[in-house]
Amino acid sequence: MTETTSSLPLLSTPSAPSASAFAGDSGGDAPLRVAVIVGSNREGRFGPIVAEWLLARVRERSDLTVDVVDLAESDLPTSLSFNPPAAVAAELAKVTPKLAAADAFIVLTPEYNHSYPASLKNLIDWHKAEWEAKPLAFVSYGGLSGGLRAVEHLRPVFAELHTMTIRDTVSFHNAGALFDDQGNHRDPSAADAAAKAMLDQLAWWGWALRAAKAVRPYGG
Repeated sequence: MTETTSSLPLLSTPSAPSASAFAGDSGGDAPLRVAVIVGSNREGRFGPIVAEWLLARVRERSDLTVDVVDLAESDLPTSLSFNPPAAVAAELAKVTPKLAAADAFIVLTPEYNHSYPASLKNLIDWHKAEWEAKPLAFVSYGGLSGGLRAVEHLRPVFAELHTMTIRDTVSFHNAGALFDDQGNHRDPSAADAAAKAMLDQLAWWGWALRAAKAVRPYGG
C-alpha cells in the first residue's frame, strides 16, 4: 500500500505556481534544481528501485531539474573534520556541490530499526549551509510502517539545520511486494497521485524561498 500522509483529499491540494509567479526577483523562470538523495548504502538495498520510480516522476515536470546524490557512490568517514584530508575532500566533492546548487531536496529513506540509516545522518552532519532555507520532501519505504518512523526522526534533524520539510510524504508499505521484477509499480495510481501532491508542495516552497532569498539573504 502506498500512502500520502495528507489528511485532505488530493483534489484539494493546490497546484504549484507557474514559474512566472515568482520570476521578478528569483532568477527568472529557470527550473528549480532538486537534489534527490538516495539515503541507503546497504548491500542488497531496495532503494534504487524506488529511486527510479521517483526520478521518473520528477523528470516529467518542466518546472524541476534533478541531480542524484547516491550515498552508495560516496565514502564519507564518520569522523568529521573542519580541515579534511585530500581523500575526504575528494569524497565531499562528489556530493557537496550538488547540495549547494540545489533549490530543494527529496530524501529517499528506508527504515532501519525504527529509524533512518547512518549513511544519511553522516551526509547531513558533514554539511550545514547547504541545507539552510531550502524545502525538503521525503519518500520512504519499508515494511508495515512504510519508513514513516524514519521520516519523523529526520524532521527535527532538518529543523535544526533551518530546512523547511514538506508535510506530505510518499511512503511504500511492504515495498518489496509493490514492484514487479522489472522495477515497475504494480498499481501506481495512488503512488502517482501522492507524488504529484508532494512535488506540487515542494515546488511551491522552492519558488517562494528562492524568490525571498533573492530579495533578502536568509538570516540577514
